[in-house]
Amino acid sequence: MKYILVTGGVISGIGKGIIASSIGTILKSSGLRVTAIKIDPYINIDAGTFSPYEHGEVFVLTDGGEVDLDLGNYERFLDINLFQDNNITTGKIYQHVINKERHGDYLGKTVQVVPHITDAIQDWVVNQAKVPVDADGDDPQVCVIELGGTIGDIEGMPFVEAFRQFQFRVTRENFCNIHVSLVPQPGSTGEQKTKPTQNSVRELRGLGLSPDLVVCRSVTQLERSVREKISMFCHVAPEQVLCVHDVSSLYRVPLMLEQQGVVRYFKHRLHLPIEESPRRLLVRWKEMADRYDRLLKKCSIALVGKYIKLSDSYASVIKALEHAALSINHKLDLKCIDSEDLEMTTERDDPVKYHEAWQKLCSVDGILVPGGFGVRGSEGKILAISWARKMKKPYLGICLGMQLAVVEFARSELGWTDANSTEFDANTTHAVVIDMPEHNPGKMGGTMRLGKRRTIFKTKDSILRKLYNNKESIEERHRHRYEVNVDVVSHLEKKGFQFVGHDVEGKRMEIVELEDHPYFVGVQFHPEFTSRPMHPSPPYLGLLLATAGKMTAYLQRGCRLSPRDNYSDLSDGSSSEGSEEIESSLMIVKPAILQRNCANKVWTYLPVLP
Repeated sequence: MKYILVTGGVISGIGKGIIASSIGTILKSSGLRVTAIKIDPYINIDAGTFSPYEHGEVFVLTDGGEVDLDLGNYERFLDINLFQDNNITTGKIYQHVINKERHGDYLGKTVQVVPHITDAIQDWVVNQAKVPVDADGDDPQVCVIELGGTIGDIEGMPFVEAFRQFQFRVTRENFCNIHVSLVPQPGSTGEQKTKPTQNSVRELRGLGLSPDLVVCRSVTQLERSVREKISMFCHVAPEQVLCVHDVSSLYRVPLMLEQQGVVRYFKHRLHLPIEESPRRLLVRWKEMADRYDRLLKKCSIALVGKYIKLSDSYASVIKALEHAALSINHKLDLKCIDSEDLEMTTERDDPVKYHEAWQKLCSVDGILVPGGFGVRGSEGKILAISWARKMKKPYLGICLGMQLAVVEFARSELGWTDANSTEFDANTTHAVVIDMPEHNPGKMGGTMRLGKRRTIFKTKDSILRKLYNNKESIEERHRHRYEVNVDVVSHLEKKGFQFVGHDVEGKRMEIVELEDHPYFVGVQFHPEFTSRPMHPSPPYLGLLLATAGKMTAYLQRGCRLSPRDNYSDLSDGSSSEGSEEIESSLMIVKPAILQRNCANKVWTYLPVLP
């Protein structure tokens, strides 16, 4: 087993997760089996009880683990399925050690950070690195480990010490350290500054770890003199200083690292049995990145939520939309709308913000309401759903988005004006969404209905079933504590609100579709967690197809995309049509795009539905 540790310096959120994922992608493209581990030094057992504003979204794994969003990056880049033990936290380590102490495993010894905590960290990494994560079930050959936070953080010290020991435990030819650092470029001088990176590497080396590669994050490419200066003061060769500057899309990061000789370095440093030439997987990544940069057509989607101030709050949702848009040759034009701004209280308190929010909603091609918890902003989401339903705008509701679609339909079409979820109104006389007692035991952490569960289609005449290639059942990941009240299903279905998917017992409603609508779909599960760049999630793909007016053609082709989408797993095959044809047509297409954009600035404001 080869271990690659990715650490970070200067600032948090520097992009360690993307770089770790990109390293894994490059090695997988070279024919190696790769797994990944994320270490979060906080004391929480897992990420399940965090607000999205703390660390971004909570990513859900197949086994129900609620983990850091970086594990979502690993799964998307590497196309693997990780487990909850692939996310190590201080809370898990200490809980594990304390349980062993209570059990008497330490034979009366004084339990200390060194060696007991550090040994537990090392043992956890070694054991979890062996767990197969690929579909073929073969043992991994390389484990990429990301240490969260910044070198020097007090909560991360036990982990740094553990890996200082670990490098000798597994020997040098099996361990490599990549340090990611920031090279700022102040606007006042425009000069790239190396001192933060020098100080960060110095601190890392003072703790016993010497980086093999220094990856510099910067706005622009590193100048040669800057690279040489970092090499001199950080005790690495110039070719061991890599630059990852800002690029048009994340798909270019693996390509950028590969071009700087990462494969060649790892082959010699870790004695890997690989060739230096790029494999088919990386070629497909390049095709995908090139396609992304050439896109001209746009699909505008409104994401109506209440955590929009931080885009990472909906990281997987946004990625799933991008995957779907890219697969149909459209660029995603995402408009994030705070659901509270759509409510009547905002009209009273801040009319400008209220009308701007509705103006934005009225201008989009499709609407998505993601999952969430709590009553705040729920009425604004219901208003957005009502708009999508009555104006026949393509709509996708995820988890809470499906539940609120049920609430809106019950209020509007059944006349149940007080219809609501018991999460928001425990005393409502029409509880169309209710809690699941077995998932409300009084404790919050890890008690929801979590992980991969099977959904069975009730009917063959379902648009979502067709998008899933007419499968009789599907398996998707869940994360919810409330469900649609089965007692109201018959009332809703009489009005054309069809529940086309349920769980294996037929008691829990999983998928709803509205008749006589271009695309109005709600799902109780979270399909965004299984979306991949080359294999977009069917519900999200359906939303983008309906938005772009391509749904009928897609279904007629047997749920296959155009042959020109040759990087996608959904395409018919490769195409000989290359970039030359597209480039030659730019002069014809561009004026039309400009005219359309200009026309979009002059539009009629539609009134708010009562």
